[in-house]
Amino acid sequence: MERVIVAGGGLAGVRTVEALRAQGYPGRLTLVGAEPHRPYDRPPLSKAVLRGEADDTTVDADWAALDCELLLGHRVTGLTDVLETTAGPLGFDGLVIATGASPIRLPGDGPQHVLRTIDDARALRAVLRPGARVAVVGAGWIGAEVATAAAKAGCRVTVVEAADTPLAAAVGAEVGAKTAAWYAEAGVELRHGVKVASVERGGLDLAGGGSIEADAVVTGIGVRPETAWLEGSGLTLDDGIAVDERLYTGRPGVFAVGDCAAWWSSMFRRRLRVEHWDTALNAPEVAAANLLGGERVYDPVPYFWSEQFGHMVQYAGHHPVADTMIWRGDPAAGGWAACWLTGDRLAAIVTVDRPRDLVQARRIIAAQKRIDRSALADPAIPVRDAAP
Repeated sequence: MERVIVAGGGLAGVRTVEALRAQGYPGRLTLVGAEPHRPYDRPPLSKAVLRGEADDTTVDADWAALDCELLLGHRVTGLTDVLETTAGPLGFDGLVIATGASPIRLPGDGPQHVLRTIDDARALRAVLRPGARVAVVGAGWIGAEVATAAAKAGCRVTVVEAADTPLAAAVGAEVGAKTAAWYAEAGVELRHGVKVASVERGGLDLAGGGSIEADAVVTGIGVRPETAWLEGSGLTLDDGIAVDERLYTGRPGVFAVGDCAAWWSSMFRRRLRVEHWDTALNAPEVAAANLLGGERVYDPVPYFWSEQFGHMVQYAGHHPVADTMIWRGDPAAGGWAACWLTGDRLAAIVTVDRPRDLVQARRIIAAQKRIDRSALADPAIPVRDAAP
C-alpha cells in the first residue's frame, strides 16, 4: 500500500496512526479530522476540564516521528472510489474510519450545551458559576458527571430524566435506582419520569405542561454514530458501521474503529458498539494489523468508568445477555457491586468504589470461568476466589 488514510481525529484516529507505524507501515499516511485541534482525550472533558483543573487534554504523540499528514478542520463527506473531504477528494489504498459520534440535541430554539468536544467543555465551564441555574437533561453517565461538576461550582442544579431512575439505559432501573440518593446528597434536584418537550430561551418546556427555568441547559441524552456521510457508500450501516470480528467493513482495505464501529463479538454472540475510551484506545491496534495483512480478532470485555458525586463507578461486560443479577455488598452501606450472570458464567459487573472487584471480574469474564454464586455475593470473598 502506498497511501493509508485515517478518517477521524480523535483518540481512535491517533492510535491507528501510531499502530500502523509501530507495525511497520512505511508508506504515506494522512489523518483527516473535523476539529481544528490535534487529537485529545475525551474522558477528562466532563471531569478535570469542567472542574477547571485542566484545559488541554491533547494526546502525547510524536507527529514528526509518525510522519503523518494532518488535515485538521476538514470533514469527510463521502466514500466512493476515493474519500471525499472538504479538502478535496483523496485517493487511498487503505482506509480506517474513526469518525466517532455526535451528541443528540433536543428540539427548540433555546440555547443548549452538549459535551463532546474540548470547545464544548470550555464553553460549558464558563457558565458554571455560583448561583447559576443549570438544567441537565439526562441522568446517564454524562448527565451525572456534568451535574457533579456544576454542583461543585456552586450552581443550582436540576437534572431531568425521562426514565424512572438514573442510569436506567446503561445498567437497568434496579441498579440505577441505587444511585438516586447521590443527587440529593450533592444538593442536586433529580426529577425522574419527566420528559422534555423542547429547549426554549430561559429553560425547558416539559411534555404534558410545565417548565423549568434555567440560565443554562445541558443536553446529555446520548450520541449517534457519525456515519451519515457513508450513505450510498456500499458499507453496511446498522447503528454504526457493521464490521466483523477483525473490524473489517467488507470493502477491501477499509476498516472501522471507535464509537462509529459496531463489531461482531463472539464472546457475547452479537454485534456491539461501545462508546468509551477503552475501545478507542485498543481497537486501532487490531485494525492496523489486519489492514497490513494480519488475521487478528477484536473481542474484548467492554469496560468504562464514571466519576460522579464522589463515587467511582466502573462497568465491565455486557449485561443484556444475562439471565440473573445478584448483589455483592449493600448499596446502603458503602462500596457495592451488581453482578450479571448467564447460567454459571459472569456476563457483566458494575462496581461502586470497589475497583479491585472490577479488575478481577473483568479477567473472569474474559476467561469465561464458572462462578460460585454464593461466593460472588459475599463482599468479603475476593471476586477471583468465586471462580476457582
